Amino acid sequence: MRRKSESIYSRMRRGLAAAPIAALVLAGTAHAADEPLVLARDGFFYVGGRTTTVGGRSYVSHQMYVEVRIPARQTHRFPIVMVHGGTMSGINFTGTPDGREGWAQHFVREGYAVYVVDQPGRGRSGYLAEAYGPARNVDRDNAPRRFVAQEKYKLWPQAHLHTQWPGSGEPEDPAALQLAQSQLPAIEDFTMQQVLNRDALLALLDRIGPAILLVHSQAGAFGWPVADAKPDLVKAVLAIEPNGPPFYGIEFVGAPEFFRQGPLALKYGITSVPLAYTPAISDSSELAILRQETADGPELVRCWAQKEPARQLPNLQKMPILVLTSEASYHAPYDHCTVRYLQQAGVKASFVKLADLGIRGNSHVMMLEKNNKEIAAVIAQWLEQNLPE
Repeated sequence: MRRKSESIYSRMRRGLAAAPIAALVLAGTAHAADEPLVLARDGFFYVGGRTTTVGGRSYVSHQMYVEVRIPARQTHRFPIVMVHGGTMSGINFTGTPDGREGWAQHFVREGYAVYVVDQPGRGRSGYLAEAYGPARNVDRDNAPRRFVAQEKYKLWPQAHLHTQWPGSGEPEDPAALQLAQSQLPAIEDFTMQQVLNRDALLALLDRIGPAILLVHSQAGAFGWPVADAKPDLVKAVLAIEPNGPPFYGIEFVGAPEFFRQGPLALKYGITSVPLAYTPAISDSSELAILRQETADGPELVRCWAQKEPARQLPNLQKMPILVLTSEASYHAPYDHCTVRYLQQAGVKASFVKLADLGIRGNSHVMMLEKNNKEIAAVIAQWLEQNLPE
């Protein structure tokens, strides 16, 4: 399995060697000054809503807000659906805290139709406590510790490598303030979030047809069950530091220990909702798992995997999958575990580490950082190589 992943990765490196990343960005967009977008459509709609009755009154719940941008010159057959991560909203993809364009605009310029969502119960999708249960607010210190100023906290081995935040990272820095103000309360029950988002994304695909699914962070746990349920409609999965690692979460405690195993978080390996394994299982407890005795490297966590012979994930074998990881992120110690788990289950997952392409210093929110276009260009090239149209 590893040889297959390295072969795909080597082709990407050869392509980037032939056209340096900086040149690729300029040649790919031809919009160094962010010229006005030329759109056939710019709008929004909702999917997945239902009526919920509480105390004799009717309310709407389960809906997902979808923002759509279709270029006047659409050169790619399949649109990209962009799904944000925890405590965030779709604005992660429609701009940056320092006012630059986001990945949504970048891929529109590349000729893709783009759909950007707000998760059910988040942002413009509305919140109904009687349907969703309690919400959880994120504390103000979470962003500095995790991505804005992580180099000052050094909670994991790679944290000190961070250089790409578009500001000082201080609490009153304008870009840091913009991010802090954009963070939103989230449904406390993570399993419920996964069910709600799976169902809403399936409703979206039923409406728009085949698409590429780009999921970031927490949304990784939503993407796998969507692709599993509708492999004919999910043409590729772009898993940008997806929720993980498999099964048990990781707590970061700083040197010298750095990693502490957390509670069971993803009982079906890469998600908390059922997946179609072969041989079939009726409950997650039927997955036999074990933990590595020794990590793959001194700055990596020990992975959980299936005992051999491993059950397969046949529906996820039907589309190309990218797992993309940045150099300084808190995902850097464990995203390889997600790739290892997918490959063990027969999934064609390619693992691209940005540092190996010379793109260094990024955190978990790479789409908001100074070199966000550079990273988008890598994703676009991977699509060109792995999803011919």
